Amino acid sequence: MNFYSLRTTRYSLLPDVVELFSRDLGGEGGAPMVVLHGMLGSSRNWLGAGRELAERGWHVHALDLRNHGRSPHAEPMNYEAMVEDVVAWLDARELPQVDLVGHSMGGKLAMLLAARQPERVKRLVVVDIAPKDYLSREHRAEFAAMHELRLSEVRSRGDAEMKMEARVADWSMRKFLTTNLERDEPNGGWRWIINLPAISAALPVLEKNPLQDGDRFAGPTLFAAGGKSRYIGAGDVGAIQQFFPAAEIEFIADSGHNPHMEAREALVAAIVAHRDATADA
Repeated sequence: MNFYSLRTTRYSLLPDVVELFSRDLGGEGGAPMVVLHGMLGSSRNWLGAGRELAERGWHVHALDLRNHGRSPHAEPMNYEAMVEDVVAWLDARELPQVDLVGHSMGGKLAMLLAARQPERVKRLVVVDIAPKDYLSREHRAEFAAMHELRLSEVRSRGDAEMKMEARVADWSMRKFLTTNLERDEPNGGWRWIINLPAISAALPVLEKNPLQDGDRFAGPTLFAAGGKSRYIGAGDVGAIQQFFPAAEIEFIADSGHNPHMEAREALVAAIVAHRDATADA
């Protein structure tokens, strides 16, 4: 039996709001938790960690953000539009308040939602991202590799990985990128399931800090950082505390940028410990 169910619920759409695809990862009856994936990712990235969190008292829902996974392709591609998508998803399920988890791009989205609509977030978990601007050369190389890939010549995901090697040296990153390829039926070729043009065009916006000076979330907040990652460092503590005065920062020693895959047990343990420590907050 599958440990999760797939669900898309129709709701009255506001202008520019899209109907997000979601996965119910289990834990019905528990405290609601919503998980937001990173750039070029999807809800699939959180199946393992989400299931473990569901076993520890949450009812876990993992969403596909716009232009990612099985959710619709739509513009604009910015954090304000994505906040509206997520809030509409919450309203459709009559979830007035949730524990909100976001990784990387999803972490920036989670920060903005919590700061702008704090009544909707009981507890915030931000995974390996800080409230600051990023300019990643790696991102530029990854997007260049995807754009250069001639899909008509791709025979398999493994073949696509090899064709991107000149641009993207890291094998695990190439494998991650090719999770966004699927068979283009009935033609038998391959296509990107992400909205590659929209995400590429929005990259300068998505790399920016979406928060403004007046944004603030005073509720329980955990920043879970990969100990081997460059995304959060000691110099980011001041900015984190400016926007999230109750924030605690946990460094997961054996992980890079993706603790939910590289150090799943440690990340889940950190989230559980933070919930237990802030239960009365």
